[in-house]
Amino acid sequence: MILANPRADDGIRTRDPHLGKVMRYQLRYVRTLLDGCPSSEAKDYLTTNDRPEAEGSRAPGQAIAMNESGAPRLGAAATPMARFGDEYAYDLAELSHDIESIKGGGRWAVMIPFSGKPVFARFTSWEIEPREATIGSWLGVDPSTWTTSMDQELYEGAVDSTRSAISQGNVYQVNICRIRSNACHPNSDIMALDALLAVGNYAPFAGALRIAEVGVHIACASPELYLSREGLQLVSKPIKGTAESASGLLEKDRAENIMIVDLVRNDLSRCCVVGSVKAVDLLEVQEHPGLVHLVSTVRGELAQHVEWPNIIEATFPPGSIAGAPKIAALDMIDSLEPEDRGPYCGAFGWIDADKQTAELAVAIRTFWVDGELLKFGTGAGITWGSDPHTEWEETQLKARHLASIAEQNWNSS
Repeated sequence: MILANPRADDGIRTRDPHLGKVMRYQLRYVRTLLDGCPSSEAKDYLTTNDRPEAEGSRAPGQAIAMNESGAPRLGAAATPMARFGDEYAYDLAELSHDIESIKGGGRWAVMIPFSGKPVFARFTSWEIEPREATIGSWLGVDPSTWTTSMDQELYEGAVDSTRSAISQGNVYQVNICRIRSNACHPNSDIMALDALLAVGNYAPFAGALRIAEVGVHIACASPELYLSREGLQLVSKPIKGTAESASGLLEKDRAENIMIVDLVRNDLSRCCVVGSVKAVDLLEVQEHPGLVHLVSTVRGELAQHVEWPNIIEATFPPGSIAGAPKIAALDMIDSLEPEDRGPYCGAFGWIDADKQTAELAVAIRTFWVDGELLKFGTGAGITWGSDPHTEWEETQLKARHLASIAEQNWNSS
């Protein structure tokens, strides 16, 4: 495995002085190695060729797993791997925090967090079945020990604060999120949780990524497309509007969706041919486990010489999980949310640099392991028409089914 050298500058940079502030947000969310690695100490050796002392006998390229004491041990269950749709990725060849690495070619698993460092992992083998003994077990978390970064009172207060900002004309819509956490067994395998999700919460843009040696454990059951690419064609399918059934969708949901469609059109116009960006299939009702969403589609044709750093620079973070206008919404998120979102609400999926194809989800309905905790986020889009209690209940609706899946056991055998 090749660890890309740290660069002396940011992987994503601003070129438009009028977009300076939003670009600073993007640079903060999508950084190179300069700022140090995320919380787990196991990530520190990404910046060098050194390895933790406990790995002294590890063969080159062999991954590590964790035993019950938390110390590294050898194990097949820790083989770096990914799953997207019906394909399983193996044989990790290159690992980087720098989006420029994609220009070197190959097919990459991609995780760009809302807050934290991105991960770009080039796998050389993409297969239709998982390899033997590469998926472990999942021991369900305790249903009684979930915690939340914002309880009902705090969340409803954040909704009130957002409505006040809207009344003053500072913002039109803000997506306010909270993070739920629970202790997970140190030998639980995120790929096994991904298998549970595939059965109990099918999602069109689902996937998982496990690179144990750098502390990356993510299982995503996202229904939302951030970006897909086919040659020069770029597509985004923002979701806004959620209810238990189609009859429960309100005018507020429709207005929310249209606002974000306009924002996404504006984002895509920064990297697409002038006049090519179109909104199609507006307000389509899509059914998902336990709820329905309103989904719209925005398409555009990439301008000449536009590459992935330019595309992410223009569009990240996704508009549907930020708000409108994006800069003001990100300010509100910073002031109201007490815990960083981490991978939640970022981008997750794959990019094939050789074929110029890609599929990146908005990382909602997404679990990740942070130290000894399993985490996932839930949120709602707040507009002037929002009722604080109703918005809290929407976050509960989105969380309920996912939490019940994480509370189950899975054994690959």
